[in-house]
This record gives sequence, C-alpha cells and structure tokens, in this order.
Amino acid sequence: MVQESDPLPSPDTGSDKVLLEVRDFSLRFRGAPSDQINHVNFSVSPGKTLCVVGESGCGKSVTSLAMMGLLPAGAATIGSGEMIFEGQKLDLADHTAMRKLRGSRMTMIFQEPMTSLNPAFRISDQIVEAVLAHSDASKSEAEDKALAILKRVGIPAAEKRMRDYPHQLSGGMRQRVMIAMALVNDPSLLIADEPTTALDVTIQAQILELIRDLQAETDMGTIMITHDLGVVAEIADTVAVMYAGTIVETGPAERIFNDPQHPYTIGLMSSIPQLSGPRGRLATVPGMVPTTQNMPEGCRFATRCPFAQPICAKEPPLAPLEGGHAVACHFAPLETHLEQSA
Repeated sequence: MVQESDPLPSPDTGSDKVLLEVRDFSLRFRGAPSDQINHVNFSVSPGKTLCVVGESGCGKSVTSLAMMGLLPAGAATIGSGEMIFEGQKLDLADHTAMRKLRGSRMTMIFQEPMTSLNPAFRISDQIVEAVLAHSDASKSEAEDKALAILKRVGIPAAEKRMRDYPHQLSGGMRQRVMIAMALVNDPSLLIADEPTTALDVTIQAQILELIRDLQAETDMGTIMITHDLGVVAEIADTVAVMYAGTIVETGPAERIFNDPQHPYTIGLMSSIPQLSGPRGRLATVPGMVPTTQNMPEGCRFATRCPFAQPICAKEPPLAPLEGGHAVACHFAPLETHLEQSA
C-alpha cells in the first residue's frame, strides 16, 4: 500500500529561499514489484547543507543520480512527483536540457575519484573540458580557470599537477581535483555522494573543511549523502533520514541528534561509538534493509522495529512535529506513546 503525503514546509534553515525542492518523488526500476524511491520530500536552501543519511541500500545514491538525470535511459520510471530547481521544474526525460544543467548550475562529486576521473587524460584536460562544455571560453581562458580552481581547492604546486594523470595523485588530491571539476563553473548546488568514505580521517576533515569554506564563499547549497553520522554532526544544517527508499525523519540537525523520534533514527544514533563512559557492545539494528522484491506493506521499517503493531501495516505519513521536525511513525512523538503504554 502506498500512501501519498503533501509536501512538508521546508525546515527553518534561516533562509526563505529554496534552491532545490523534491516533492512527492517516486521511482521504480524496470521489472521491480515496488518503488525503489517512495514519495520522497526534501529541500535545500542556498548556503545550507542537507545531509541524507541511512544504511547502504536505502536509496540515497539512486535519488541523487535521478536528480542529476544520470540513471540509464529506460532503467526506471518516475511514478509521481517533481523536482523544482532554481524555480524551474526539472524535466528528467529531457537529456539535452539535463546535460546543459549538469556541470554548470548543478554538479556532483562521487565516493571514489579514481573511478570518476579518466585515467587516460591529464588533470588539466578533464577540468578544461568541463569549462568548454558550459561556456564560450577559449582553451587558454579555460586553462587559466582550471589552474585558478586547483589553487582554490588547495592543490599544492598546481601548475605541475595540471600536467599529472590521476594515478600520480594521492586519494585526497584526487578528491580535491573532483571538487575542483565540480566547482569550476560556479554551480549553485553541489551533490556530494559519500565524498570522504575512502579517505583517512585527517584527509576527511580537510575535505569537509574545504567544502564548508567554498560553500561560505559562494552561497552554494549542498546535499551530502553519507552513512557517517560523525560527518553529519560536523557539516549538516538539516538532516533527512532515509530508509528503504522513503524519508522516515527530517529536520534541523540539532533536533535530529538531540531528540530523534523514529525508531530507525534512534537505532542509528545508538550505534555511534562513545568516547567516554563504560565500554560495551555497540547497539545494532537487527535485520537488513528490504529489497524491492520483498518490501513489506505499510511502514517499511516494521519488520525491524521494536515498537511494531498491527497499525504499522498502514504506511505512516511524514507528519510535522515542532521546529521543522517531521517523522513518519504512527507512534510519534515516542515519549507520549511510551508513557501511555507504561
């Protein structure tokens, strides 16, 4: 059973302007018996960071690829909803329009730069290509712009690195090159899909600081896709918790961390290692994310939820709480439910 819900008001991020709004978006892969992405709503404002979190297989990357128009042609159909970017509805089926948009106003960086950068071309060639594809600049002007952006993202000896191939750079340097390529045309929206997963913690901190600094300079909106709650705590203004292709909780980062209301969010928070206090086994969320072949009716988390009741066979709407906080659970707010059950 699929239950539609009205798009929620955007969380209070300190900005009235919405850069990207995803409204009631559903997507199904060809041949699948149920939707991979199920009536998803979220938004991001200029200069703000939305973190989309959840386990592997929850639909985070599929959603981002759909936003960029990067899913293979014919692989999926859009069942409902729309995406509004800079006040205009995106036509994901118009590949020419999406090609013009990608790399200019809306860009994306990926988890593993070694598979995203072309190993056969020098760094300069790949950044220059991005400039030439979206402007009338000459090759000389594009090269100057490529050099400037490499310096801006902190590549040492940028003139020399322009002539290097990807395999000659470290993992952190390659990720900086990916960020440079994404930002060379001054986009208004950056989508970052697990950009620090393959990096050690020192380089990870540097990359996050770089993204923050560039965002502050340009007022760029950012969607950060991650399963790392430490990254979320450091960089997020708002958080959308995704489970099995649906948003189960969303709101300002402080509220999500201090007062999580969905059982899945609570499970994720409980699995974070603590630096102080008594040692013990980390909490886990039992079971696995369901596939589209065995998706449960109603609440998609019901098969793993400690509070599941017969009413969970009906899909809960993403209902607003206070302060831009919203949760898709029949028993929210949980404190009230637990008091009544005691």
